[in-house]
Amino acid sequence: MTPAFDHIRAWIFDLDNTLYPASADLFGLMDVRMTAYVAKTLGIDDLVEARRIQKSYFQAHGTTMAGLMLEHQVDPHHYLADVHDIDLDVLAEDARLARLIARLPGRKLIFTNGDVPYAERVLARLGLSKTFEAIHDIHASAYKPKPHEASYASMVAGLGVDPATSVFVEDMARNLKPAKALGMTTVWLDNGSEQGHDADRSYVDHHITDLADWLHSLLGDDQ
Repeated sequence: MTPAFDHIRAWIFDLDNTLYPASADLFGLMDVRMTAYVAKTLGIDDLVEARRIQKSYFQAHGTTMAGLMLEHQVDPHHYLADVHDIDLDVLAEDARLARLIARLPGRKLIFTNGDVPYAERVLARLGLSKTFEAIHDIHASAYKPKPHEASYASMVAGLGVDPATSVFVEDMARNLKPAKALGMTTVWLDNGSEQGHDADRSYVDHHITDLADWLHSLLGDDQ
């Protein structure tokens, strides 16, 4: 293990666009379903107008779901089950990544803005079902998504981790800022999924472009 990570006891990973390539574009599939959900819930026939409302909720409340919950009392479980009902055939088993993560010393955990049923489906497609000890999802975060500070506080408490001995790996650099403020070691997987980069990257400890290659550099030969 590289000396810079000798103190790490918990390895925390984001899910979407981190454990699989951003090119899979699962968010694109979910975005279509979000628009359809807004249209159905509000009784709107015009999908263009439904999409406008969807994005207005996102801008005003942080997520489309939060807007629907606040303004239309939508059940978040029902919403997420609908939005996550997408085809995952684009994902393939990643045996190398599974081997590398399994070799990491300490706990392996997931911190996601999705929910557990969806995360479990994704992990199964990737061959990572037995790799992670626990998943902290949007329900456990009381519907406060990353990068809301309350989300990180609930994750630390819920998973029982010490930020000083934890590393957080994310494809969205802005989601690392609250983790760094808590004392975590932060790793930004810069794979193109984040648009409009902030000039301030002082909260990023390690900048990588490929997760498996980075883990290999830490652990050595994975064959």
